[in-house]
Amino acid sequence: MDSVHPKEILQVSGDHDAADVTSWLSVCPKGLWKVQKKQTHKRDQNTACNAGDDASQSSSCCPRLGSLCQVRVRLKADVDETESPVTEKGNGELSVQADQPITEVTSVAATPFPWRPNSVLQVPLGDWITLKLGEGQCDITEACVEGMRAGEKCEILLSPVGKGSDVSVAQPGEESLPFCATVELHTFTPGKEFWEMCPTEKWEWVRSHKERGGVRFRSGDVWGAADSYSRALKLLITLHGHVKEAEVKGQEEEMEEQKDTNKCDKTQPLHKDSSEASATEYRTIKAELHSNLSLCQLKLNQPKWAKASAAKATQLEPGGAKAWYRLGQACQMANELEEARQAFRKVLQLQPDSPAAQKALKDVASKKKETNAQLGLRLSKMFS
Repeated sequence: MDSVHPKEILQVSGDHDAADVTSWLSVCPKGLWKVQKKQTHKRDQNTACNAGDDASQSSSCCPRLGSLCQVRVRLKADVDETESPVTEKGNGELSVQADQPITEVTSVAATPFPWRPNSVLQVPLGDWITLKLGEGQCDITEACVEGMRAGEKCEILLSPVGKGSDVSVAQPGEESLPFCATVELHTFTPGKEFWEMCPTEKWEWVRSHKERGGVRFRSGDVWGAADSYSRALKLLITLHGHVKEAEVKGQEEEMEEQKDTNKCDKTQPLHKDSSEASATEYRTIKAELHSNLSLCQLKLNQPKWAKASAAKATQLEPGGAKAWYRLGQACQMANELEEARQAFRKVLQLQPDSPAAQKALKDVASKKKETNAQLGLRLSKMFS
């Protein structure tokens, strides 16, 4: 499965035991964090995978989208190096050895655990839990597990990025920054690459990410909501060709039906192909995702990105008042007052009684008047 975030391979010089360090940015509650991962325990590929070409086998040896993964995350300070190999039960539903075939744990469900607004790692520390890869509930852990095989372990070093990250953490041991943790993958169930999925499966993932984004936003996890909407949009892009093809096919079938009805009773209603609805739904969901992403970016004080997202939403759904309002807000934050005024006026065309748009227009007019007054004052000083 393609990683959610771009990863950079840092070569570590040394003896033959030296490992490559992978570095990337992950989305956590309250901000972005830099993750540096080093594989510390690798499993023999001959025991982890069936015999065959490494290139063709590598993806099947690692978890993919939808895989249920039994993992354990521990802070480095809490890891007992003398601990025996994994044999304990995880969440009470799994009890498997590291070399057990992954097909024997397909009935296990993902472990439910609450969202922690001040936790970087999100998952319960020290416990074996089951994650469904691709849901994005714990971005750091998922990104680590993507390239691991059953029975492998890695170390990660975590540090906050920029001022946009809230470094307050609530879980024990996360107080000192940066901090180090270990991620272990016990076993996992089969999954799929996105290009192996049928359109119906992709739609299910898109709707799931969209719904999860709404839940995260309402709970206060704005970064997580933005991540969910972004994941949905990435998958939605892969559906464009299918939707376009279905729409063309539907139009051709409708034209054929029109020819047939011309020979029959013209009052008989035409059968409407479901592909038309699918194309409409595609544009509507894509517009909603861009609009929701824009709202997240506004909350995160990213007016440039919020403007771009809202503009895409208005192009897809010109009648969407929310997208126009968010475009106006983004332009207003960026001090692009004329564009903001035009966006808010568009909202009033769609919803003449909108008090929010009426107030926003007054605020823009007041700000523009203030700006012009300040400009006039500076000019008068220059030529006085």
